[in-house]
Amino acid sequence: MKALDRKVLRDLRLLWSQALTIALVVASGIGGFIASLSAVDSLAAARDGFYASGHFADAFAVVKRAPDALAQRIAEVPGVIEVQTTVEAAARVSVPGTVDPVIGQLIGLDPRRPLRLNQLRLRSGRWPEVGQRGGAELEAVVTVSFADAHRLRPGDAVSALVNGKRRTLRITGTALSPEYIFGGAMGLPDMRAFGVFWVDHDELAAAMDMRGAFNHVALKLAPSASEPAVLDAVTRRLRGLGGTPAHGRDEQGSHAMLDNEIRGQRVMGTVLPAIFLAVAGFLLHVVTARLVATQREQVAALKALGYRDGAIALHYLKLVAPMVLGGYALGLLLGRWMGGLLTGLYAGLFRFPSFEHHVPAALALAGLAIVALTAVLGTFTAIASTVRLSPAEAMRPPAPGRYRRALLERVPGLPVAPAVRMIVRNLERRPLRAALTIGGIAASVAIVIMGNFFRDAIDRIVETQFQHGMRADVIVWMTEPVDAAAARELARLPGVLQVEAGRRLQVRFRHGHRSEKGLVDGHPPRALLQRVVDVDRQPAEAPPDGLLMTDRLADKLQLAAGDTVDVELREGAREVVPMVLRATVSDMMGLNAFVQRDALNRMLGDGDLANFFSLRVAASDLPRVLQATQGLPKVAGAFSKSAMLRNMEEISARNVRIMSTILTLFATVIAVGVVYNNARIALAERSWELASLRVLGFTRAEVSLLLLGELAIGIAIALPLGMLLGWSLTHGIVGLMQTDQFLFPVAIQPRTYAGAAICVVAAGVASALVVRRRIDRLDLVAALKTRE
Repeated sequence: MKALDRKVLRDLRLLWSQALTIALVVASGIGGFIASLSAVDSLAAARDGFYASGHFADAFAVVKRAPDALAQRIAEVPGVIEVQTTVEAAARVSVPGTVDPVIGQLIGLDPRRPLRLNQLRLRSGRWPEVGQRGGAELEAVVTVSFADAHRLRPGDAVSALVNGKRRTLRITGTALSPEYIFGGAMGLPDMRAFGVFWVDHDELAAAMDMRGAFNHVALKLAPSASEPAVLDAVTRRLRGLGGTPAHGRDEQGSHAMLDNEIRGQRVMGTVLPAIFLAVAGFLLHVVTARLVATQREQVAALKALGYRDGAIALHYLKLVAPMVLGGYALGLLLGRWMGGLLTGLYAGLFRFPSFEHHVPAALALAGLAIVALTAVLGTFTAIASTVRLSPAEAMRPPAPGRYRRALLERVPGLPVAPAVRMIVRNLERRPLRAALTIGGIAASVAIVIMGNFFRDAIDRIVETQFQHGMRADVIVWMTEPVDAAAARELARLPGVLQVEAGRRLQVRFRHGHRSEKGLVDGHPPRALLQRVVDVDRQPAEAPPDGLLMTDRLADKLQLAAGDTVDVELREGAREVVPMVLRATVSDMMGLNAFVQRDALNRMLGDGDLANFFSLRVAASDLPRVLQATQGLPKVAGAFSKSAMLRNMEEISARNVRIMSTILTLFATVIAVGVVYNNARIALAERSWELASLRVLGFTRAEVSLLLLGELAIGIAIALPLGMLLGWSLTHGIVGLMQTDQFLFPVAIQPRTYAGAAICVVAAGVASALVVRRRIDRLDLVAALKTRE
């Protein structure tokens, strides 16, 4: 073994605790990097594989009723290579053993025309038989997620209200579809409230009076086709048949949710680990720089003995290598485990025929390259100045520091104790070192804040949407707009205390050459049950003669208050109505606009119409009200706020809180690593001074105060700076994660700031105890040996 290699082993034994903390910081960064990106890569691979094997469509369109012959005209559109028409129907479903409202999507299967697009994968049971027994019973295959949520098995039955008639759906099997990977309604992952049932095509067509017709179209486009041009051509061919314009995958509910999750997780998987590894690089730089400073005479001796600069630099790189490589290996194992955990969470939201977690070799190599680059940069920047010294100059002790009166001492009439004077002077003598120490601690505070922020954001979302915004207990949706006087019929249901009527329309907003799809919500004046509330929980009133628009939508359209925007309806005659933007609001959900319902109806030339109703219900009567809505003829479905809130807590909030806990643990490791390393290095640098003070009669407590006082001052300054940095980083990450469908609120609770402060202070106290113990055991004779 070479002499320098033996020196590496000796230094590692002396620095084992600091090496361990650096390795843990590296492991945290690599673990987060590998876990996040491997899970999202696994999710994307499962999606792409299922889309390919299931021939997932590229475009979709919905009409009220179109003759089968129209499919041939659609197939003639340039760029369309496959057309598949189906009969589909929304139905209210009743599941034995639950009173929660359920929306079912019934899709016709025709064995004479097997599915060419959006092909199903049978998971259990069998397909429905052709030419069934007739009557009120239909055989059906149901989505796996819905069957699992309600513990349905082949042979079980549910009832569905299909076109006003009650039908029994006899479950024959379960299936997966690339069209319904995400199971949920209204953008919420509620497997209990939404299910897809595939039934015999002829039976469903007869029930819906759709013989020889279709109401849904799926299209496969040529690779070179222009999607906007195809969608526009298909929409023109379907004009006058009701429904909505043709759209691509970006508006298909399941794909949109899946795509948003992948994009958001890629942000999390790159930004946060990058911060962790930057802190690791900072620690490597500090440890190596201060170690080289204490070994200045050893470096000089090595150069005098003929070792070249490259050999000495390689020696210190070998010292750092076990720290970072050990951290990398631990991070790789941690990333594999956490990636599997994250994949399991995804499996509860998205259903695939095959969904396995894997760590791509390229991702592992990328992590290794990042770690290697961090180690090289952190080491070489730390040793560059010392290694370049000539042997004679390096053997001289560094010039003594220039001490002068500190700023604190210059304040007239302010008594300054000797210990405080010494601490402040030492900090001012080395401002760069003090700044780096404070910066490292501030970074750890910021990371702890970011780790807990997502938990705060979920709490803010729940509070804003379900307490301040949605004050209704039940939302009742109609199959089509009805007279608003239907509110009186709902008000007569036992247990209903208050009813408000509203109208929602799908539209396209146009301003100049810019256009965006969204919704217009018509609210009653001074709405109480369904309010518009901004991210700061402040209510906003829908104007009577114009639009209240989300600020994100206004920014996309480059609109300001007073501007006129064209609102193109995406239903019915699809007329264009000019409307004036009156104000904007920072709403969390979607790209929407709001107006008073009566004004919306007047602009459309309609009567007093509504298509949803908000109900306030006595808590004890909620199940009875939900049951009563099942018998109303034009009700498409009813959503219970309590069920939606429970689902939010059980799935979305749970997953976010799990990830938040993991991030907080990582951040805590970094906080401990930063604080402990700074304390240990400070002890190594000043052992001679501390030993001198002990010989002069200072007690252990007094000597400890001089060293740990600097740490305390550094933490005190770093806490507010770290909180400000955490606030800034949180805003940056939220900006990167923002989508058209959702605005993540920047809501950092006081408890999060307090928790970050407690975490860092606790790390400081623990480090102080370790350092105090080492000071108590300080060998005065060994420490007082000098190079002179």
